[in-house]
Amino acid sequence: MKYKSLLKSKKFKIAVWGTGYIGLSTMVYFAKKKVKCVGYDVNKNKIKKINSGTLPLKDLKKWFGFDIKNLVKGNYLKATSNYNDLITEDFLVHFVAIPTERNGKPYYKPLMNVLNNISKIKKNSKNPPIVIVESTLAPKVSDKKIIPFLKKKNLTVGKNILLSIAPRRDWFIEGGKNLENLDRVYGSTDVKSTSVTKDVLSIVCKKLHAASTYKVSEMVKSVENAYRHMDITLANQLSLAFPKDNIREVLKLVGTKWNVEAFHPGIGAGGYCIPLSSRYILSQVKNKSKLSLLRETIKTDDGMGKSIANSILKKGLKRIGVLGLSYKGDLKVSVLSKVIPLIKCLIKKKLKVRLFDPYFSNKEIYDAAKVKTFKFPKDLPKFDCLIVSVDHKQFKIPKKILEKYLKNCKLIIDHDGAWKKYNLKSNYHLSGDHGWI
Repeated sequence: MKYKSLLKSKKFKIAVWGTGYIGLSTMVYFAKKKVKCVGYDVNKNKIKKINSGTLPLKDLKKWFGFDIKNLVKGNYLKATSNYNDLITEDFLVHFVAIPTERNGKPYYKPLMNVLNNISKIKKNSKNPPIVIVESTLAPKVSDKKIIPFLKKKNLTVGKNILLSIAPRRDWFIEGGKNLENLDRVYGSTDVKSTSVTKDVLSIVCKKLHAASTYKVSEMVKSVENAYRHMDITLANQLSLAFPKDNIREVLKLVGTKWNVEAFHPGIGAGGYCIPLSSRYILSQVKNKSKLSLLRETIKTDDGMGKSIANSILKKGLKRIGVLGLSYKGDLKVSVLSKVIPLIKCLIKKKLKVRLFDPYFSNKEIYDAAKVKTFKFPKDLPKFDCLIVSVDHKQFKIPKKILEKYLKNCKLIIDHDGAWKKYNLKSNYHLSGDHGWI
């Protein structure tokens, strides 16, 4: 019997390890297709919310476009903080969607802990469980860590356990760019794993691309994001090299060419994927000189905060207000946000810095960036420089009200163009235009 049929029969379930953006969306979309899903997470507050039919990540509500309460009531969606609940024989599929980074570097201990838990399942050769890794991996991690570990646990890939690597590409800002509609790449260790993976993923995913092997699919996520990392960094390098020119406009017009994507300069690349991609690849390369472009990309990207801080200091500005901790508008994700190293650089220059983000509490802001918050827009007059790092909808207040609070501000740097339609005074700059840095 095919795994799709087994799952649809409701006798078997899907286990999802990690209920962040990736894991939670995996659970929700499969549950929507009437497949029972149980997610595991160490965060008990998150578990409580899911089991009550409430999204722990509020910004996903619009992205999903539907309520999860009926999925919970129908017993298709559940979460637990006890891993033993997920290592029974009725869990046929195990999606692994946990972070594989710590402090901006590849980190696989949580992944190996999950595999250790899965290895405790009673062996069933008739319908062996399949592990589908959605987390981003560096090249060669499957061969160096995952497969050898499974062998130590007396698990033979392709026989009593199946394995596939299927990274995700979702864009959690646009509802249409989701698990159902985006192209999905997967690669497996053997013919059976390949067949089962296709069978399982096809329940939700409309566009599947089978790589010839797991080694290929393992590299796809890092390589595609490394391309973007280099493009973004080139935009920043051009802006640093030609500070008196409007590089933002140049790049916008460059993007009108049919085979060129438009990028703009800014404070650096942020988020789980892009800034880590180059590091994932380099972490498995012995002769790093062969990938000098990636090394220079990381060097420039990491140095953007220092360049911006030096520029602000030279302009004689002392009180800096930063709007946005998230790496992207209308998302509550501070992981690898370029705002954090920028703030560190500003503080190192003895500048007074405050940060506001409506998605984060005062404590969350201080824990992440080690600065206090302020009231928006009431406290804007306290700053002579504002850095608008993301285009949260809450920042887009009426122009007349905004101008009232910007009278004392001598420099505004707008990274994502939250206020570009307001036609503010000459002290307003989109990152990358003439005089922004």
